[in-house]
Amino acid sequence: MPSSSLSVSEARPRLHELTVIDVRTPGEYAGGHLPGAHNIPLDRLDRALPALRVAADRGDLLLVCASGTRSAQACGTLAGHGISAATLTGGTDGWVELGHDLHRPAGARTAWAMERQVRLAAGSLVLVGLALGRVRPAARLVSAGIAGGLVFSALTDTCGMARVLAKLPHNRPKGTDLDATIASLTA
Repeated sequence: MPSSSLSVSEARPRLHELTVIDVRTPGEYAGGHLPGAHNIPLDRLDRALPALRVAADRGDLLLVCASGTRSAQACGTLAGHGISAATLTGGTDGWVELGHDLHRPAGARTAWAMERQVRLAAGSLVLVGLALGRVRPAARLVSAGIAGGLVFSALTDTCGMARVLAKLPHNRPKGTDLDATIASLTA
């Protein structure tokens, strides 16, 4: 693949020839993903490296997340292991903005997007810190810590809170689901 990213307009006509890997959490993936995409959450990428190498040897890999940030991280991880892949610029959000449909499995339980989960958790912790700060002034440090974490997240384009939230049960793949995905990539 000549570049490390593809726009939605470049990727859409090639979707049938690309192996699409969605690196969002299983809950986000169930909420809607590119047609034919395989779900390998970013935090489980290392486990899938051998299968991804096999898939990359057969054809081009396209990594996808909600906005393109996590998929760019995943491309960096794969590049570090000698596996070539591109990221979808704008992610599934960009895909939908251009009017393309996402595949939603019938009966799938959907979780909120990770960004929305982070906003809820951060906002809740700030409010709790401020409310408790009326009784115990030191509790305001919770709010200050969250604010500092959000600034650090913006400056580094990483999110520690998202990493923690990704470990919650509704955001974790069932072992058999990941095993089946890995097997399908090597078949």
